[in-house]
Amino acid sequence: MQVSSLNEVKIYSLSAGRSLPEWLSDRKKRALQKKDVDIRRRIELIQDFEMPTISTKIKVSRDGQYIMAVGTYKPRIRCYDTYQLSQKFERCLDSEVVTFEILSDDYSKIVFLQCDRYVEFHSQHGHYYRIRIPKFGRDFSYHYPSCDLYFVGASSEVYRLNLEQGRFLNSLQTDAAENNVCDINPVHYLFATGTAEGKVECWDPRTRDRVGLLDCALSSVTADTEVDRLPSISALKFDGALNMAVGTSTGQVLLYDLRSSNPLLVKDHQYGLPIKSIQFQHQLDLIISADSRIIKMWNKDTGKIFTSMEPEYEINDVCLYPNSGMLMTANEAPRMNIYYIPVLGPAPKWCSFLDNLTEELEENPESTVYDDYKFVTKKDLENLGLAHLIGSSLLRAYMHGFFMDIRLYHKAKMMANPFAYEEYRREKIRQKIEETRAQRVQLKKLPKVNKELALKLIEEEGEEQQATRKRKQKNLPSLLKDDRFKVMFENPDFQVDEQSEEFRLLNPLVSKITEKRKKKLKLLQELEEREQEEEEEPEGKPSDAESSESSDDEKGWVEEVRKQRKLLRQEEKVKRQERLKEDQQTLLKPQFFEIKEGEEFRSFKDSAKKQKLMKKTLGDRLKLEEKLGTLNVSDTTVGSKQATFKLKKSEHQKKQQEAEKQHRQERKALRRPASHLKSKRGRGQQFH
Repeated sequence: MQVSSLNEVKIYSLSAGRSLPEWLSDRKKRALQKKDVDIRRRIELIQDFEMPTISTKIKVSRDGQYIMAVGTYKPRIRCYDTYQLSQKFERCLDSEVVTFEILSDDYSKIVFLQCDRYVEFHSQHGHYYRIRIPKFGRDFSYHYPSCDLYFVGASSEVYRLNLEQGRFLNSLQTDAAENNVCDINPVHYLFATGTAEGKVECWDPRTRDRVGLLDCALSSVTADTEVDRLPSISALKFDGALNMAVGTSTGQVLLYDLRSSNPLLVKDHQYGLPIKSIQFQHQLDLIISADSRIIKMWNKDTGKIFTSMEPEYEINDVCLYPNSGMLMTANEAPRMNIYYIPVLGPAPKWCSFLDNLTEELEENPESTVYDDYKFVTKKDLENLGLAHLIGSSLLRAYMHGFFMDIRLYHKAKMMANPFAYEEYRREKIRQKIEETRAQRVQLKKLPKVNKELALKLIEEEGEEQQATRKRKQKNLPSLLKDDRFKVMFENPDFQVDEQSEEFRLLNPLVSKITEKRKKKLKLLQELEEREQEEEEEPEGKPSDAESSESSDDEKGWVEEVRKQRKLLRQEEKVKRQERLKEDQQTLLKPQFFEIKEGEEFRSFKDSAKKQKLMKKTLGDRLKLEEKLGTLNVSDTTVGSKQATFKLKKSEHQKKQQEAEKQHRQERKALRRPASHLKSKRGRGQQFH
C-alpha cells in the first residue's frame, strides 16, 4: 500500500505495487510471496481488477454490490462482485464502447453505446438486442419516468428511443452543430446537453421545448485564464435540483445555479486539458474534477483546493463509490487504480478492514531509515577529524560517501568547532548590515572590458524600465545579463577602439556624451576604491550639473561635427606624407619571371594592337586580313560571295612543323646509303 499526503490529507493507493503474472502456477506464486517482501505486503482488494490493455469507463451499480468496467483489447466488459472480491463474469463485444449505463439496480440490464453507431442491450444472461442510431453517438442519458434514452453525438439532433414501445420518437432539434455530453437532473428530470460551441441547452422532456441556454465558453474566459481555442463542453453533471457543474475542453470547471446565467465559480485546472469527469461529494461539500493528468478535489463554495492526485498513467474516467471514501479510476494502463481517502468517508462494508489498517498505520507511523543517519563525504570526515573511522562499523559506505549516526555527527561537530555559535552570530550581524545597506544608493559594478558600453546599456535599461512601468509592459532581458554576449565584456579582443576612423565617422556626435561617461567612470572607480578602503557611502554627481550639460550638448552639436571633420582631414594629410616618404625610401629591384613550356610571351605592344583592331569595323578588319593573305573573298555563280580563311599558326605549332621537317630529312638521309649499296652490288655481279 502506497501512502501520500497533500494538505495533510492521507491518500492510500490500494493498487500500488507489483502484480504477479497470470501464467504463473499457484505453487510459484506462493513461493514468490514467501521470498519477496513487496509482494507479501501488497493488498489485492479485488482479484484481477484490470484489463488486457486499457480501461475506458467504470461504474458502480445502484445497490453497490457490482463494479463494471469496459476496456480493450478485445472490446469487453468485466463485472466484479464486491461481496466475493472477485470477477463475476466477462463478456466480449464486437466494437469499442463509448459509454454505458446500468439501468437496473444490479447487473441485469445494461445499455452500451458503441463506436460504430450501434446501441447494444444486455440482460442477465448476456446479449439481448441491438439497434442502430443515425449518427455517431458520444453520450446518452436515461429518463426514468418515460423510459426514454436520449442520445447525443455528431449531429444537431437529440435522438429519443423509447424502451417501453421499442421505437424511436421525435428527436429534439438543437441550435448546435454537434453535441458532446448530456445529463438528466435526478430531481425534476430536466435534460441538458453540452454543445461543441461551448453552450449548454436545457430541455423539458414533458413539452419537448428548450427552456434555457447558457453560454459557458464566454463565462469560462476570465482575467486569470488563458484560452487558445473555443472552449467546448466536455463534461456535465447535475447536483440536486438547482446546481450544475460544467467542464470545458480547455480545462475549466464552471459551477452554476440554474436560476442565474452567470457561474457561481470558475475553477481552472491550469493544464489546458479537457475535463473528463465531474463528481460531487456531499459530506464535505467537495467537487471532484478530473482531466487526463490530475484529479482535483476543491470546495464548491470557495474554490479552495482540498487535495489532488496525479496517477502514473492518463485518466479516462473517475468513479466515486457512494457514501464512502473510496475512489476508482479507469486509465491508460491494464490495472485500474483504487484509492482510499479516510477523510472523505469510511470504507465500504465489503472492505471494512481498511479502516483498521489505516488506523494502525496512523498510530505507528513508519519513520524513514535515513532520518536517523547523516550522509557525509570523505572531506567532511577530515574536517570533523573522523577520517580514522573509515572501515569501522560506525560508518556505512554508500556511493561517494558514508552514512553515520546523526548523534555522533552532532557531537563531533561540537568538538571540532566549539565556536560555531560565535560564527553564527557574526553571520547574522553581517546579514543585518547588508539589509540596511540595500536601502542606500548602491554602486554599479562595471566589467573590465567595454566599461563605457556597459554604462550606456545600464542607462538605457533604466530609461526602458521607466517607460515600461508607464505602459505596463514586460521588461526585455539586458545584454549584460545575457550569456550570449558575456564574452564581449570579458575578452579584451572585443574592446571598442574609439580612436579608429570607423568609430569617429559613425559616432560624430557622441564625443561629449562619452566625456560625460568617462567622468562617471572615474567617479565610480574612485568610489569603489574608497569603499574598499573605508567602506563609506559614496556621493554621486548632482543632478543639476547633468541637466546643464545636456542643455549645452543640444546647443553646440554643430561645432563638434566641424571639429571632427577637421581632425579627420589633418590625420589623412599626415598619413599621405608618411606614405610618400616611405615610397621615396624604397628601391625597386628587377624581378625575372620564367615562362612555362608551350606558352607564348605576349608583350604589351601585342595587346595594344589587338585592342586597336577590336575598335575597327568588320570591313576594315577584312581588308587587313586580305592584305596579309589570311582571307580570300570570291564571287560565286549564284551571285553570292565565298570567303576562305587561313588560321594563323602559333610559334609552338611552327616549331612542331620544323621539327617534323627535320625528322623527315633525317629519315631520307638514312635511306639513301642503303639503296646506293644495293645498286653497287647489282653492278658488280654484272661485271663478273
